[in-house]
Amino acid sequence: MIARVTLEIALRREFDYLIPPELAGRVEVGTRVQVPFGPRKVLGCVTALAETSEHPNPKPLFKVIGEQSLVTPKVLQLARWIGDYYCCAPETALKSVLPEAVRKESAGWRELLHVRALVPAGEFPKLPKRQREVWNLIEERRELPLQELLALTGTTAATVRQLENKGLVVIAPEISERDPYAREQILPSQALVMNPQQVAALARITAALDAPVVRPVTSPAPAPGETGERGGVGNRVFLLHGVTGSGKTEVYLQALAHTLAQGKGGIVLVPEIALTPQTVERFKARFSTGPHPTLVAVLHSHLSAGERHDEWHKIRQGRARIVIGARSAIFAPVEPLGLVIVDEEHEHTYKQEEAPRYHARDVAVVRGRLEGATVVLGSATPSLESFHNCQRGKYELLEMPERVDDQKMPHVRIVDMRDTARGGKGIPIFSPQLKEAIQQRLERKEQTILFLNRRGYSTSLQCPLCGYVAECPNCSVSLTYHRREQKLACHVCGHQARVPGVCPVPTCANPKIRFAGIGTERVEDTLVKLFPEARVCRMDTDALKRKDDFRRILGDFRVGKIDILVGTQMIAKGLHFPNVTLVGIIHADLALHLPDFRAAERTFQLLTQVAGRAGRGDVEGEVYVQSFTPFHAAIQCARRHDFVGFYDQELEFRRQLNYPPFGRVALFTLKGRNEEKVRLSAEHLRRELTTALGALPELVLAGPGAAPLAKAESYYRYQVMLRARQMPPVSRRLATLLPTLSFPDDVTLAVDIDPVNMA
Repeated sequence: MIARVTLEIALRREFDYLIPPELAGRVEVGTRVQVPFGPRKVLGCVTALAETSEHPNPKPLFKVIGEQSLVTPKVLQLARWIGDYYCCAPETALKSVLPEAVRKESAGWRELLHVRALVPAGEFPKLPKRQREVWNLIEERRELPLQELLALTGTTAATVRQLENKGLVVIAPEISERDPYAREQILPSQALVMNPQQVAALARITAALDAPVVRPVTSPAPAPGETGERGGVGNRVFLLHGVTGSGKTEVYLQALAHTLAQGKGGIVLVPEIALTPQTVERFKARFSTGPHPTLVAVLHSHLSAGERHDEWHKIRQGRARIVIGARSAIFAPVEPLGLVIVDEEHEHTYKQEEAPRYHARDVAVVRGRLEGATVVLGSATPSLESFHNCQRGKYELLEMPERVDDQKMPHVRIVDMRDTARGGKGIPIFSPQLKEAIQQRLERKEQTILFLNRRGYSTSLQCPLCGYVAECPNCSVSLTYHRREQKLACHVCGHQARVPGVCPVPTCANPKIRFAGIGTERVEDTLVKLFPEARVCRMDTDALKRKDDFRRILGDFRVGKIDILVGTQMIAKGLHFPNVTLVGIIHADLALHLPDFRAAERTFQLLTQVAGRAGRGDVEGEVYVQSFTPFHAAIQCARRHDFVGFYDQELEFRRQLNYPPFGRVALFTLKGRNEEKVRLSAEHLRRELTTALGALPELVLAGPGAAPLAKAESYYRYQVMLRARQMPPVSRRLATLLPTLSFPDDVTLAVDIDPVNMA
């Protein structure tokens, strides 16, 4: 019997190995193996089995890693699709579906010594006082870890060994799972009564879960939404468009309960690791008890290697049938898989920024198609691509346009900061209207959230005399001033510099250099001065130093220990605090004029999501949006909570330029330390792409040109952008072209299919 193995070396091919008799029956598709490769021993994954090999005398594989195949056949098929569609080596795609902690040969369960009480044989021995005290605790607990016993009793291991010698206990190693939420006390919860909109949405999802599974054909899966026929992705993909506070999570919970009742499992994706703790809490509370209890596993990059190993194997062994995590959780080995939920499906964080550059939302749709699972994409502000797929009949739209319990949507007020700035004293951080609103909330013991998607104190250091700006030596960006730490820092590469006392230009040396722009640190300091009685807290990546800071701050905010919470986009979504009645958005148009065709869409989404944090309790919410472009469609539609109006207007712009959802985009980025080499390489790439792809219909190549972020981490960057009606034909030709391209040794090429970051 022959095993075809994909090695952990990006060679873009499989290798045949003979399965020796002693390993017969232990090798199957998805099994991890160690094989000879030249003089080395290399790890790999079995991707196929065959009776014979085209190669004479294949070498026997050395050994099997683990007791169970690690990659399910469907996930293996998904990895092949990722390699094909996103133009990366199959080995790279396969690595993405298996965490490193699981791939490593040495990875394993943690074993700790446990003490277990025994029934004494014969007459109970007489014990000294100290041994009697220790025995009483062991008898009460029946079994506990040795280290825990020693801590509780203040005794030594020798005392416990004496009890073992007397036949009263046994001390033996046992597997001790590393649970990242083991210390959390979670109280069981029950299903909530839903309103008619929630009931209708759940009914459509459960009907799809109950429908017979139509297995897809064996041909490669298309890009999501690119098939020509109605329902080409199974017609089991739903877009749950529910306004903020409409109760989407309760629909998810009850849909998962229905999935568990069918004997299947589910995957829940959240866009940011920061949202995971509160999501885990709600899902564990619901599924720790009930008719179909199950463990809830967590997968994300902030877990330790040991925690990731244990969580992953809980899933593979079928003990955890619900998985919650960030984008990589889409590869969790849930089998059989019944339901995949992608919460906040519009979020750009679902896109992987290094190879393989997959989009977890689109991978979820393809996995659902491959496994016959139902997929639910949820958002208050859906991506234009997903909403357009509903208009075309690819996905089914489920609408929940009202909040639960008859709560009203917050009242949004636009503040034209141009009027505020005309006073001649510069641009204030807070408009008079927002300051007054904050004071009212403090007097009424209500809470406020202030949002600014820019950290630090000031965004640049400038000299008004000579025009000097403190810039990063490695990147084409200015340095941000951090007042607390008295440093200038680059938010791209991390470079730090001291704050000069005078202008660094020798011929200037002006002592009146100034800091321009504002960040969350400056907002926090200004609040403390304006409202000295308020309890103010800041939440951004600078403020969160320890692993549990996020949960601690949100816990303090939830119980009313914080009056005003200032933060970046990590506070913009998914948070539910009934006492928050005011949201202030500072510099609402910060990202509106970036060189990105999605700038307006992202601004609309962010404003709507942040505004949705207000008025989720008994008191109606109010939102103040401070803007210098108050009449822009993204801001006006967000004010009216008008997604469809924004969608119709933005869609026409996309149609004219053949941008998604009407076309697909591929971005080719070359980088190197010599700018001239990079520029010439980009021109060479453009010529090769024209030759290889020029015959494809409706294909447009733009560039080469310097990237919007022209220099990053000491590398110069040039881009070529491709637009096409459909991407699979392009991907297939690129698979042939890319291995033949040759660039200077110090110039590298990155290919991003369906990019979300154009910088």
